Amino acid sequence: MSLIRVKYLSFFFILISLFSFLNIIYSYYFNLFLNLNTYYISLILSALIGLIFYKIKPLEKKPSIFEKILTVLLGYILMPLVLSIPFYLSIYNLTFLNAFFEAVSGFTSTGFTIFENIKHIDQGLILWRSSIQWIGGLYFLYSIIFLIDIYDESLKKSLTNFISFNSSEVIKQSIKILLLYSVLTLSVFIILNIFGIRSFNSLNLAMTIISSGGFLPVNNLSSVLVNDLQVIIFSLLMLISFFSIFFTYNLIFLRNKNINFFYEDIHLFLYFIIVVSIFFIFFSYDTNFTYSFLSLVSSISNIGFSLEVNQSNLNFIYILLVIVGGSFFSTSSGLRFLKIYSLTKYSFNQILSYSRPKNVFMNKLVFSKINFDSKDINKYFLTTLVFIISFFCLTILLSLSNINFEYSFKLALLTLMNTVNSSAYGLSDFDFRNLHIMTKYFLIFFMIIGRVELLSLLLVVKKFFFKN
Repeated sequence: MSLIRVKYLSFFFILISLFSFLNIIYSYYFNLFLNLNTYYISLILSALIGLIFYKIKPLEKKPSIFEKILTVLLGYILMPLVLSIPFYLSIYNLTFLNAFFEAVSGFTSTGFTIFENIKHIDQGLILWRSSIQWIGGLYFLYSIIFLIDIYDESLKKSLTNFISFNSSEVIKQSIKILLLYSVLTLSVFIILNIFGIRSFNSLNLAMTIISSGGFLPVNNLSSVLVNDLQVIIFSLLMLISFFSIFFTYNLIFLRNKNINFFYEDIHLFLYFIIVVSIFFIFFSYDTNFTYSFLSLVSSISNIGFSLEVNQSNLNFIYILLVIVGGSFFSTSSGLRFLKIYSLTKYSFNQILSYSRPKNVFMNKLVFSKINFDSKDINKYFLTTLVFIISFFCLTILLSLSNINFEYSFKLALLTLMNTVNSSAYGLSDFDFRNLHIMTKYFLIFFMIIGRVELLSLLLVVKKFFFKN
């Protein structure tokens, strides 16, 4: 435990206990007693772990990057273990592995589910699934702050406009992010209610959207979104998990009008406009406009929802968008647009420098005075390389598990990108419940790896296998 700063995790275990308590209140209010006792167990256990972790005094010295990564990874293992208790002890006869798989899938905002029919699950457990996503999304944002030193300096500098990385202000900054995250969730809930989606579904979908998760409170999204207006509103709301959480906050409350603070999100906005324009000019001639728009936005934001049953001609387009991902400080996954853009521009400038050695080519971001240096580019390149290696490894492992290659290819990508298996990618009918035990463990491992940023995996490997 000397290497791991468990005090950092104590807040989230207390948060789990709070949500357990809320689930108990909800179950009593609506007379949902089927799985009530399971929430008592998760309440007591999470509160106990949280208090123990809080009492453990951290080391005096500043934690290293390696120690921070181990702490975050431990959270992605321990918290799903506690969160899986209501699944495991429920009346639905889930094995421990299936329960843990469901919890990890929710906590990493992936959205793969063991349950074949959501209609058969009581509302309390459905709410619990959504709560897991919500807590996991918040944990991801906190982890970005905790691991900020492994990211490029320009992004770190941009975040200093909104939060401080001074250790003396940790509590203040934590409360700030929690309140912002909660306000945005409440805003989505209210908007969905205004447009005619019933409260229970609105609450669950709000927690799903803000966390970039994939769990639905129903079997099919089409049973919730019954008209085109609801589809469009829902699609636009999913962009909250695409842009930076601070950018979204400022759009709503107009707190800061300085465009330099949002250079990444300005790039993302242009990227979104270009993608939508190209898509509807060249690819939407034989598709439903609103349905295609929802699939497009959900892929961009790494949520993965879809209303279309058959869109095999567009599967590849949506998968490419999933890989790109969204903002650095958002709950979406992916390689991140800014990384891909920077790598492309840097490579292009390098090629031009060889053909025109007398010219000077600036590696400058549009709408910003910030230049990305070679250290940032090296990090981007390593992240991409680790992704490619991880992707091929998982694809091979899934293929060896008697899953056909096409499904293995798509499933490996969606796992690493933490995106749900919807009809947008041709995997809506995939059965996770009956997968081989080892296959489930593989998916659990790579869901976590995909969420903690692939560069973190590289640093852990370097620590264990290389002395220098």
